[in-house]
Amino acid sequence: MAFWTLIAVGLAAAYLLGSVPTGYLAGRLLKGIDIREYGSKSTGATNVLRTLGSWPFAVVLSLDVLKGAMSVILVREVVAWTYARQSITPPSVADLGTLTSWTICLAGLAALVGHARPVWLRFNGGKSVAAGLGVLLAMSWPVGLGGLAVFGLTLALFRIMSLGSMAAAVTAIVLVCALEHPLPYRLFVIAGGLFVIVRHDANIRRLLAGTEPSVGRSAAPDSR
Repeated sequence: MAFWTLIAVGLAAAYLLGSVPTGYLAGRLLKGIDIREYGSKSTGATNVLRTLGSWPFAVVLSLDVLKGAMSVILVREVVAWTYARQSITPPSVADLGTLTSWTICLAGLAALVGHARPVWLRFNGGKSVAAGLGVLLAMSWPVGLGGLAVFGLTLALFRIMSLGSMAAAVTAIVLVCALEHPLPYRLFVIAGGLFVIVRHDANIRRLLAGTEPSVGRSAAPDSR
């Protein structure tokens, strides 16, 4: 029982790390505004770029990536520590590798949900792209770097952040299925990638309508 309690605490910590509202805090600290009332109404790094500028965007983006990575690393260490304690009985049916794989995926999911639905902001957050990148880099750096490369290429060609983010999500799904990864990793990346795409539903509608703002151009006031 103590084993699963510690794992649950680790997963709760992963959610809380993911839910740290960096974009919202940047708006409050730098301009005294609620960034959810501007631009795309999101607390994510893209809306920070549109609303606050390039250097706050770089800071928020870095912190969001870091909190995603730290969520996975924290829970990975919790699993290793609890499994090694003689006073804490681990589940006899699971080996360390299998248990770690599944728990890491749950930690990644908790971080994504935390970023998108932070308890501090009445569950109104960002689209989990940067946090998802951090999770991928900590979970499987080739998949993370592949997604990042496609994001950068798409952004350079089309200058549309949402399109780059969705292209990166699709790339991550393809890579995790093409490369050698445990089943839990594949299921997580597929689910997480689809989650990120679904979170871009309004962006998809604007892309189809030809009204999605590019980098350097503000979103329409009623966009979200």
